[in-house]
Amino acid sequence: MKITVKENKLNFIRYPGGKQKILNYILPFLPSREEIRGNYIEPFLGSGAVFFAIDPKNAILADINRELIDLFHGIRAYPRDVWKIYKSFPQDKEGYYRIRNTKIENDDLAFKAAKLLYLNRTCFKGMWRQNSNGTFNVGYGGQSRRWVINEELLIKVSERLKNSVLLWSDFESVIDKSKEGDFIFLDPPYKPGGRELKHAHYAYQKFLFSDYQRLSNSLKKATHRKVNWAMTISSHQDIIELFKEYYIYLIPKGTGSSPGILRNNSGEVLICNYKMEVYNERFF
Repeated sequence: MKITVKENKLNFIRYPGGKQKILNYILPFLPSREEIRGNYIEPFLGSGAVFFAIDPKNAILADINRELIDLFHGIRAYPRDVWKIYKSFPQDKEGYYRIRNTKIENDDLAFKAAKLLYLNRTCFKGMWRQNSNGTFNVGYGGQSRRWVINEELLIKVSERLKNSVLLWSDFESVIDKSKEGDFIFLDPPYKPGGRELKHAHYAYQKFLFSDYQRLSNSLKKATHRKVNWAMTISSHQDIIELFKEYYIYLIPKGTGSSPGILRNNSGEVLICNYKMEVYNERFF
């Protein structure tokens, strides 16, 4: 695989652990769109930063967060309608909570996507947290990041998603359907340097060590099917032990324990099941 740094970014949502700020560190390890013979697959979609950067010909994009998948569905189908509704929402704290508490009684996908996008762009630190009832419950954060996006951006996002399958799904079933020629990029929920993600304060869900074990088993089977994959994950020794047979590289800068703020030695690694000729030395 050749090393190609892509500058094809489309940042339209804020997402805890999103890889927008470290794309230049991880993209050289990933295949270009021309090198992917089958589907590009992301079982932990999040913000989709790597997907948009690679811009694959065909993709399968999945996440266990149903609201997130609804947001992608809505923008793909109705980018102009989503923008029109998004623009109409209030610009103050009181209005934020009014929209946040609005119940969607029907299947109005455009309104649902606009609401989610509005909450994401105006909530506190872009967190995606839900209560026990599955209701978005993050407090107000201000309007400063709301107008960074525009209608043209949403239309571009819609166009990029045209050849993608969007799935609300657990990661295991998505990985298990991969086949030779596909490429999987994985960015599971993790605490940099930590063994587990026990608290969902900055993320959608908990991700326990048993989930990493499930992930390891699923990727081992994919490797046996000759599927190439790469994954960003914590550098905790117990997690490294699960993937010690593969190629492990330190990510020089990451967000660490402070979402959105880059720092050195963040406790994150990139793991691949294929050898990079230029990077033939393991960095971990």
